[in-house]
Amino acid sequence: MSFSSVLSAAIQGLHVEVIRVEADVSSGLPVFHMVGYLSSEVKEASERVRTAIRNSGYQLPAKKMVVNLAPATVRKKGASFDLPIALAVLSSMGIFPKERLKDTMVTGELSLDGSVKEVPGILPMVMQAKEEGCRRCIIPQQNVPEGALVGGVEIIGVTKLAEICRYLNGEQRLETVTGGGPGTVREGQEEETLDYSDIQGQEAVKRAAEVAVAGGHNLLLVGPPGSGKTMMARRVPTILPPPTPKESIEITKIYSVLGMVDKKRPLITGRPFRSVHHTVTRAALIGGGMIPVPGEISLAHGGVLFLDELAEFQKPVLEVLRQPLEERQIRITRTQGNFVFPANFILICAMNPCPCGNYPDFNRCTCTPAQLGQYLGKISQPFLDRIDICVEAPRIQYESLAGGKKQESSSRIRERVCRARDIQRKRYEELRILTNSMLGVGELKEFCRLGEREESLMRQAFASLGLTARTYHKILKVARTIADLDASEHIEERHLTEAIGYRTMDKKYWR
Repeated sequence: MSFSSVLSAAIQGLHVEVIRVEADVSSGLPVFHMVGYLSSEVKEASERVRTAIRNSGYQLPAKKMVVNLAPATVRKKGASFDLPIALAVLSSMGIFPKERLKDTMVTGELSLDGSVKEVPGILPMVMQAKEEGCRRCIIPQQNVPEGALVGGVEIIGVTKLAEICRYLNGEQRLETVTGGGPGTVREGQEEETLDYSDIQGQEAVKRAAEVAVAGGHNLLLVGPPGSGKTMMARRVPTILPPPTPKESIEITKIYSVLGMVDKKRPLITGRPFRSVHHTVTRAALIGGGMIPVPGEISLAHGGVLFLDELAEFQKPVLEVLRQPLEERQIRITRTQGNFVFPANFILICAMNPCPCGNYPDFNRCTCTPAQLGQYLGKISQPFLDRIDICVEAPRIQYESLAGGKKQESSSRIRERVCRARDIQRKRYEELRILTNSMLGVGELKEFCRLGEREESLMRQAFASLGLTARTYHKILKVARTIADLDASEHIEERHLTEAIGYRTMDKKYWR
């Protein structure tokens, strides 16, 4: 009987902390004691581990057993430490040589019968193991496809505690998967079944959506019920350019931490689309908890966050989006430390113009001025300033629905979007900028210069529309995107006119 240790990992937000599971078996009163800043579910591991070891055919001696999860300053939670604790104890008992676990990271939950169950967060754990110099990872069999997304690390999937003990003793061979193979595609259902060709009419709204996606701009749709706002928003992922392999891994990592990946096809190669109900809480939207976990804005990273019925959201909930929309990340502070989650998404909002949905058609609208003011008042001017494009979705006419005119498909629109994105990528290749929406004030002066006629038009719009400095910059960014869609090197008067037109609609309702 002696001391033994096994490497494991703990998830802290999106960061992975390497944990060393230490076990010592010595003479003394029979006890199984665990220490190391443990949550209640980790403390319960002692009963699961002892029962799983017994049901796997091994007898625990009547000795003093102490298990420590180091470092003690890191809070440990979840059931992923069951397997490394069991292996550390069995190794200290001499069931298999300690050297067999050298340079190996272990994670997994144990059932009472000794079977190994899947755990969340495998992808970031294996990525961290590679950085720490581990040559292999022992993980649950269900998590093997996810762990195999990381190259340069041997992945060993296990289903029973007994089989991994026989493997470490050289009595049984287990299949080893070398990570880094081609990821399995998992396309979103929206991309497979939805298309812009399904929408009749609303050409102006389609154009606004195309501009928004081409430059990564936020979009607000205002119109009566049944005007196609939600249909338009749900088809936005079909015109987004596909993510790069690096972006796919980054998106998958977020979903892995929350246990939301497809176990058979874990790599997410489609853009996320998160539709949030108006009853959402602030913590669910931006992330939170004692040890914070990512929220909806991080799940939408690299894709689209859709807020339908915008005016029905609680005002404090909308206000917490202001900082992430500017910084493209969210910082959450707790006593355990600061947590940073990515939040680079396109925000698309849809709302009715008034509670009954018919304003400004006074023949149909039944809302009083007080009701209208209260309804629109939930959306503050600072929040509106962070919306790049505001467009009105008018009521659809019968002729548009019955005409049967063939509409442009999503694939055609996506081709134009990808060309505009390529122009931006080449223009900003020496900067940490992906789209026009990410331009800072300094970059605007360099890449969004205006000619004399354009400067005069902008000066008039600034005075007549009462623009703020932020909305002025937003107009320049949108105009730069419209010019890119036209493959124009300079922002011309027609590009600027269209961009200004996307800022007049919000003045109509929020006077």
